[in-house]
Amino acid sequence: MSNIKGPLDYTTRAHLKNFFDQNPRKYAFQAKDPKAFHAWKNELRSALRDITGISRMEKCEPVFRVLEVTQLDGYQRKKTVLQTEKDVWMPFYMLIPDGIKEGDRRAAVIAPHGHGCCGKYGVAGIDDVPVVKRSIERYQTDYGVHLVQLGYIVFCPDARGSGERREWMNQGDEDEKLLSSSCTQLNFAAISLGQSLTGMWVWDLMRLVDYIETLNICDTEKIGCCGFSGGGLQSLWLAAMDDRIKCAVVGSYMHGFRESILKTHLCGCNFVPHLWEYADMGDLAALIAPRPLLIQNGSDDPLNGERGIEDVNEQVEITRQSYKLFGEESKLQQYVFPGGHQWNSDKIQEFFSRWLG
Repeated sequence: MSNIKGPLDYTTRAHLKNFFDQNPRKYAFQAKDPKAFHAWKNELRSALRDITGISRMEKCEPVFRVLEVTQLDGYQRKKTVLQTEKDVWMPFYMLIPDGIKEGDRRAAVIAPHGHGCCGKYGVAGIDDVPVVKRSIERYQTDYGVHLVQLGYIVFCPDARGSGERREWMNQGDEDEKLLSSSCTQLNFAAISLGQSLTGMWVWDLMRLVDYIETLNICDTEKIGCCGFSGGGLQSLWLAAMDDRIKCAVVGSYMHGFRESILKTHLCGCNFVPHLWEYADMGDLAALIAPRPLLIQNGSDDPLNGERGIEDVNEQVEITRQSYKLFGEESKLQQYVFPGGHQWNSDKIQEFFSRWLG
């Protein structure tokens, strides 16, 4: 037995990084023409449906109940619950601008929330609870209100594990509980059953699209999505997996798995079995091409990782190659704003006005 020389490191993360580097992703975007792109897209989507557990989920009738209707300044806020799987219910707020006449079909935007937003409450701007108000002030998360004020019908859902869908260990009205999520606990259970929390989130949003398609006030050819942080995750995955989403905004969630998620985003919602063997974030976003996509990141967001915007740019460049195949580079926009981890509205009106009208 040889003598051990030098200091020892008993941690494992460096080993995982090395393993990541030694195992190039199976479905890295490399298509050279639109035909090859569509073949790659179908293959990767199929693989993602399997590893997320989406392929094992079963549709049920889109049963829904309207629980309350509140008239506010310029719009109506309707609280509804929708069954997304048997005995699984998703509460959401539907924000409807005043003045919609019969036969007037408006564009719709799905606006999922991130962490620390008290679920749908922050996005829907329900700031009469002090902790929600502080969250809105800190992260600028009331983008659902901004969108309905622009004339869009906006859907603000609770993701599984957040808001009113927190599991038993996170239930309660204390500030800490309201801001918390059950992501990690849910994902531990889900992956043990061949599913994933990411898959559950995407499935629920797909079922919300099904519901939107039944509404005679929504233009089903003009459905967009946008979200901040964990809401950016949901918007990225929904648009990547469902072509009914015509344009998307991914806010504060575009960075490489190795450089960022492996180190900083340790919430369970980020982890899907085998995902990093298959694709990186830039590959996921490439699935959206050539539909319009706006990627936003704060220049000083610590969740960008040690290399900051450099890592973000590398992922965006992967995505950009897919848009070049179609000659649609202008449909991919990147905006780096001065600031940290927060939502930014600078480009939102221009983006949705251009692509949703």
